[in-house]
Amino acid sequence: MAETLSTQVGTAGGLRAPHQQNGDAGGDARVEPTPGSPKPAGQEVEPAPVGGEHPSAAAPGPGKRKKRRGATGERVVPPPKKRRTGVSFGDEHFAETSYYFEGGLRKVRPYYFDFRTYCKGRWVGHSLLHVFSTEFRAQPLAYYEAAVRAGRLHLNEKPVQDLNIVLKDNDFLRNTVHRHEPPVTAEPIRLLAENEDVVVVDKPSSIPVHPCGRFRHNTVIFILGKEHRLKELHPLHRLDRLTSGVLMFAKTATVSERIHEQVRDRQLEKEYVCRVEGEFPTEEVTCKEPILVVSYKVGVCRVDTRGKPCETVFQRLSYNGQSSVVRCRPLTGRTHQIRVHLQFLGHPILNDPIYNSVAWGPSRGRGGRIPKTDEELLRDLVAEHQAKQSLDVLDLCEGDLSSGLTDSTAPSSELGKDSLEELAAAAQKMEEVAEAAPQKLDTIALAPEKAVETDVMNQEADPLCAECRLVRQDPLPKDLVMFLHALRYKGPGFEYFSPMPAWAQDDWQKD
Repeated sequence: MAETLSTQVGTAGGLRAPHQQNGDAGGDARVEPTPGSPKPAGQEVEPAPVGGEHPSAAAPGPGKRKKRRGATGERVVPPPKKRRTGVSFGDEHFAETSYYFEGGLRKVRPYYFDFRTYCKGRWVGHSLLHVFSTEFRAQPLAYYEAAVRAGRLHLNEKPVQDLNIVLKDNDFLRNTVHRHEPPVTAEPIRLLAENEDVVVVDKPSSIPVHPCGRFRHNTVIFILGKEHRLKELHPLHRLDRLTSGVLMFAKTATVSERIHEQVRDRQLEKEYVCRVEGEFPTEEVTCKEPILVVSYKVGVCRVDTRGKPCETVFQRLSYNGQSSVVRCRPLTGRTHQIRVHLQFLGHPILNDPIYNSVAWGPSRGRGGRIPKTDEELLRDLVAEHQAKQSLDVLDLCEGDLSSGLTDSTAPSSELGKDSLEELAAAAQKMEEVAEAAPQKLDTIALAPEKAVETDVMNQEADPLCAECRLVRQDPLPKDLVMFLHALRYKGPGFEYFSPMPAWAQDDWQKD
């Protein structure tokens, strides 16, 4: 995804970019534009020509801005250099912080982190003050003013002295934030197999595969690097954060490309097991309903004729009088395919926090019956998880709510005034927390050169961080498990299995 800034209370200011200098990018990275801007489409940073100058061109292509040289004395910004994204994490990244375990949870100690991004086209000619006040409203302007005094905002690697500075094309922004990560299960990641080509693990539920959103160290990639010394791994397929089971990584780009070619040629077989509501039919069921993404930001899909073609084959394995264990064979690979098809069939996964929610209406989406608009659905899903303090299930934080939840390119004023006002209310509460901090932001004036150094030895508390002043209730370990498990992954010359989870046993009963 393209680099962008993202609002995030939990990271104290939230200048966000998935294509970071440390390679923090990947398929799950969820960084969204604000309403009124086009959704990023996976472009890479332009490589810089020799000498750092753009060659002259007869006419710029569609959607490109013509580059000009700066006048004498004007600040000239070199174009961004192409960077390799993906899996390039090393010891310097793993050493950013450490884990501790408490109450059946794996937790990450808060740490300082740099979010980096290049200037967006729509920001050119506007001041930093304008950008923060119009696009990043999850933090009050007092926070950004304090961040400037503390030396935490950098433009082209020089400390920002004045938020009124006007941005230019290719300006490079760096924001040092105090980062907090949500807890995940303390269940260990077990190695199922390892050879010179691949690493295969049994992924526990609740742990993302690679850095995305608020997760970085609490990811499979980082845990394997920190605890098993397995580095430079290439994920070969995706598992949702709440899905457990067989997960494969290639050790080299060559092996990765070979297996991805097998995926494109439909040579791989995947088999899942899940526990669903009610008595699933005894005969084999094939669902071919197309699936449409309702919101990339929230991560919600539904059956819709405008969606992409999908096919999943289901077979019941057992029924205990209340719920059924079902084997699932997805023949296509759409987002949330198994979960959406089971919801459509009227047998959602028993504890699916999205597709077995009352937010879908009385029938919970069975047969595609959803008696509300997409915006109403998203609003109700967010409200439900906000009340439960479980927005992480939707890969959201409070700061995301102030910019709306849809992926529309329309200005926020056109997105439904009532819905946005309700959603913004929670974000406003977060702003009030920051504004009512014990140490007022407008009185903080750390010397820029000492701003970060002051807390290097004690990274767990930060005077500018709103998250540090919040008290969050930890989830119960059982609440981090969804009853969907990747049981088997098979391809030319290999086949890997994961043990059947306890909830899939014939005699299992709900607590």
